[in-house]
Amino acid sequence: MRVAGLDGCKDRGDGKGGWVAVIVEPDGKAHASRIETLAELFDRPLAPDIIAVDMPIGLPERIEAKGRAPERLVRPLLGNRQSSVFSMPSRGAVYASAAENVPEADRCRHACAQARATSTPPRAVAKQGFALFPRIIEIDDWLRANVTMQERVFECHPEVSFWAMNGRVSLEHPKKVKGVPAAPGLDLRRRLLAEAGFPPELLSPFAARELRVGQDDLIDACAAAWTARRIARREATSFPSPPERDAHGLAIAIWA
Repeated sequence: MRVAGLDGCKDRGDGKGGWVAVIVEPDGKAHASRIETLAELFDRPLAPDIIAVDMPIGLPERIEAKGRAPERLVRPLLGNRQSSVFSMPSRGAVYASAAENVPEADRCRHACAQARATSTPPRAVAKQGFALFPRIIEIDDWLRANVTMQERVFECHPEVSFWAMNGRVSLEHPKKVKGVPAAPGLDLRRRLLAEAGFPPELLSPFAARELRVGQDDLIDACAAAWTARRIARREATSFPSPPERDAHGLAIAIWA
């Protein structure tokens, strides 16, 4: 199968953000590109059969302590990398961040109010999580409008993928320290991906610069593609297993 891994990428000075996509062809060759929306991958000829995306999919109506079930399950696996797993709030809180009847400057406060009202114990929205909401809404809207794609698009988390890639052992070094790329952590992940068959030239800082994405974004997209390949081969594990479902039938699970 043709598979793809996606990771959200930030604006690198050209006015664009979107996604970095790593596609692995049926012959194993991998290549990367930057796209504005997930839907673009399916508008192309030779669309991927399976996509793993580093973004929450499946939004519960209410949230218990420490987030959704996938987040609660994977954190203990990650050792010092547990903080990379953000707790997602309820569907209502995510969509409150885009409420058209609320001034943009007040939307974070509005989302926090909705999050507190739909969580036990009451919990506001984390700053890191709020930054993800536009992409979460993009995926959620698209999957609900394209029901057949729900069996082709899966949630993953790069640190869980690297945990699985590393013989189910958490990684010692982070990719970033205080927001700055950290060479030991990036090099460790490049080595694991190279051992998994990804070409060194795809993993290089030069490749990230050419795409105008962060080194960590490109590496995370490769890890997502590795997970997509495992899903296609029926080798992947879901947390929880079987996945839970939200009120719209979307799976609530992290795959690795």
